[in-house]
Amino acid sequence: MNLKKLWPLVAIIFLLLLAGCASNEVNLDEEFSMKLEVGELEGVNQDGQSISISEKDGGYWLANFIFTNCDTVCPPMTANMARVQREMQESGLVVPIVSFSIDPENDTPDALKEYGDLYKADYSDWNFVTGYDQETIERFANVSFMVPASKEEGSDQYMHSTSIFLVDKEGFVRESYSGLDVPLEEIMDDLKKVID
Repeated sequence: MNLKKLWPLVAIIFLLLLAGCASNEVNLDEEFSMKLEVGELEGVNQDGQSISISEKDGGYWLANFIFTNCDTVCPPMTANMARVQREMQESGLVVPIVSFSIDPENDTPDALKEYGDLYKADYSDWNFVTGYDQETIERFANVSFMVPASKEEGSDQYMHSTSIFLVDKEGFVRESYSGLDVPLEEIMDDLKKVID
């Protein structure tokens, strides 16, 4: 067989393979509406294990802000996040979830575990995080996610975001979704775009 005659065919196959790879690349800046860098945060989860947000780099994850004594939006938000987790599991997607407490003084690991149990959270992929001080979590929410997080004056309640956030593998917030009227299909579509 003449190798000179094969070179054009090899070149065409190589170019087709390159084109196929390129078409699977998702341009995150075009696909998503946000690009906010998530800062450092150290804490503990519902089992008292150390959690470092910098260790989340390398994979996509979902985040939200809650507190266990919340008497308004947190119960439906957490129930909706549990729905998202079940949907991801049924679709074969492994995407960690991090729920940050904005009431670290009262939300001990035990309190967070009891709270997560109410919603049948699967802790293999869902961490409820506390173990920092109030000023730290408020600054983290304000700067990294550009959302409010503060104690309401004269109350045991907190003002905070009701969104679910998608964080990319480089540690940037890429999208936010309603945690109350959760767009389950949109979240799943976005995850499938970026996760092989």
